[in-house]
Amino acid sequence: MRASPLYPLAGLTGRFGPQIAPSNPRNVGHKEHKENIYYLDLVIYSVAIRQRGGKIMKHNHEFRDPIHTFISLRTDERRVVDSRPFQRLRHIHQLALTYLVYPGATHKRFEHSLGVMHLASRIFDVVTAPENIFDDSVRRIIPDEEAKRYWKSVLRTAALCHDLGHLPFSHAAEDQLLPDGYDHERLTKDIIRSPEMLEIWETMTPRLRSDDIIKLAVGPKKADPLELDTWESILAEIIIGDAFGADRMDYLLRDSYHAGVEYGKFDHNRLINTLRILPLSYADTDEPALGLESGGLESSEGLMVARYFMYKQVYLHPIRRVYDIHLVDFLKSWLPNRIFSTKLKTILGMTDIEALAAIRKAYDTAKSSNYALAKRIECREHFRFFYSASPSDKDGGKLIPGRTIAAAAEASFGRAAIRYDYVPPKSSAPNFPVRRYDGTIESSLKLSPILEKLPAIEVDTVYCDKSILADAVRWRQENAAKLLDLE
Repeated sequence: MRASPLYPLAGLTGRFGPQIAPSNPRNVGHKEHKENIYYLDLVIYSVAIRQRGGKIMKHNHEFRDPIHTFISLRTDERRVVDSRPFQRLRHIHQLALTYLVYPGATHKRFEHSLGVMHLASRIFDVVTAPENIFDDSVRRIIPDEEAKRYWKSVLRTAALCHDLGHLPFSHAAEDQLLPDGYDHERLTKDIIRSPEMLEIWETMTPRLRSDDIIKLAVGPKKADPLELDTWESILAEIIIGDAFGADRMDYLLRDSYHAGVEYGKFDHNRLINTLRILPLSYADTDEPALGLESGGLESSEGLMVARYFMYKQVYLHPIRRVYDIHLVDFLKSWLPNRIFSTKLKTILGMTDIEALAAIRKAYDTAKSSNYALAKRIECREHFRFFYSASPSDKDGGKLIPGRTIAAAAEASFGRAAIRYDYVPPKSSAPNFPVRRYDGTIESSLKLSPILEKLPAIEVDTVYCDKSILADAVRWRQENAAKLLDLE
């Protein structure tokens, strides 16, 4: 059977009847599963389940995945996966042009979104299990079984949809190439409310409310004007939370795997199994939040350290960052009005494929006004960094020394020859509740010196055209100390 365009690696397989056996059957390892199962690269099997009253056959499907091995979903969830907005994610690179630095990093937001759904579902099952709930303030927010089934379906759907609004090349182009007031979360909300998706929500079992999906997909900071109650906020945290969000867990594991580095690995299975909803009693409130048992503290440290090193070595790699700058330079010149349209029809028709085709076309046409911009990407003629701020560079009182160096370099070499990149310092370790062995709740930052002292991450780098690199380095050596008041 040939691979299907609906799936990232291969085609759909099913149980075609016990008397039809594959040429090389394998035991799938599921309990008492005695019948032969066809295997392909991604979707493993469909098990037909006849509903009460002779209703339409409903299938559960499994996907092969290099990170989580198997990812399961129902037929109505598969309608989400088969929709135009979700299929578009096949053509949006997870890490933009990072593959020009780490050649294996060609993975897409399609498989990442499946992974987030898988992890979010696992976390939900753990934190809502009765044996893992210890406090009355937490029990009060957990709904009854019927409502739990509804909210688990919302959670899984929101996890699938959390990245639907990403522009081509994901975050690389978002900050500078959308109109004021727009970001990928706003576009995600628009897509979730689009007619195509509303039709899917209406036919799901149970029927889902689009506003509930939006709340969990983008979280309380981006859901405006929608407001989230405590229960909804915790569910949103399961998907996109700074501490234990399934989004963060999956992208660290997946990006590390595809980039070919070890930095992003941590014991996510142990971490998930120790997650709990806990009251913030150490902060003099019984307001519940996502935390963990003390036995999982080392796993949480592993996650935060993994994030720190992935940012240092992959996400903020200086050459990877300068390709973002070159990409934005090209897109600004190529796009009408120098920004992306926010019309859904246009957004759904725009992926990395269209942008890369435009880059290739401009490079193949030497007289094109975008030829030089395209050549930087096609021929890896990227700008070289000649200054990266160190902590001691701030001793003269310049808190963002790269900005001073960049302005002076532009005056000396011209704006066209200089690019500046700045990412403000961001703490790597969020604060969350930890339940100790005696049942008391403490702050994670109090219990873990590693989390408390994890350094902030900052980028303050100046690049130049490679043709003037030697001159720029010499200029920096002669002028930097004076410019930064270090003499």
